[in-house]
Amino acid sequence: MGFLDKLFGRSSNHKEEQAMEKVKLAVIYYSSTGTNYQMAKWAEEGAKAAGADVKVVKVPETAPQSAIDSNPAWKAHVEETKNVPEVTLNDLEWADAIIFSVPTRFGNMPGQVKQFLDTTGGLWFHGKLANKVVSAMTSAQNPHGGQEATILSLYTSMYHWGAIVASPGYTDPVTFAAGGNPYGTSVSVNQDGKMVEDVQDAVKHQAKRTVTVAEWVKKGNQ
Repeated sequence: MGFLDKLFGRSSNHKEEQAMEKVKLAVIYYSSTGTNYQMAKWAEEGAKAAGADVKVVKVPETAPQSAIDSNPAWKAHVEETKNVPEVTLNDLEWADAIIFSVPTRFGNMPGQVKQFLDTTGGLWFHGKLANKVVSAMTSAQNPHGGQEATILSLYTSMYHWGAIVASPGYTDPVTFAAGGNPYGTSVSVNQDGKMVEDVQDAVKHQAKRTVTVAEWVKKGNQ
């Protein structure tokens, strides 16, 4: 190692970067008819492009079968995603970063998601959720259907965890093209179940930003 390398720590920094493990990202979604599943898959693509190790897992369905059967799109989506693993507390403990993608229910997260979050008390008590880097996305039938409130309701729980919220803000122009929600990517869905705004690039940017912030935190903890 030359004098300048020693002085400026070039070799040491290089070895440190090589030694740092990939960021582990859990993309946790709940979806009845497929919108948030698609957003979760886009997040997976964006995070993998940023070098992360990614799991896509779904929140368990708690609605009665009769309710699912009464909606053909819901029933079809449940069948389509039957092989997607359900989220467990082990996934939360494993992850350095977590992205949630859930629809809005009266300006709040769905009951299925709240029920899962209510099981995290043990991890929280033992400090296992502190310093996780988190971000959230959502969907609704119209732009003022509770999109921002739903994301903020998720973040409220994350603050109790001691997690680090990595919202997209306006860190890239793609946010404006996707509707301009600084709290997290959100999309409107029409009566035919189709996304109104083109949010794919915004989702991928949000995923990459989440991974980047998690890298900073992970490196700082080494």
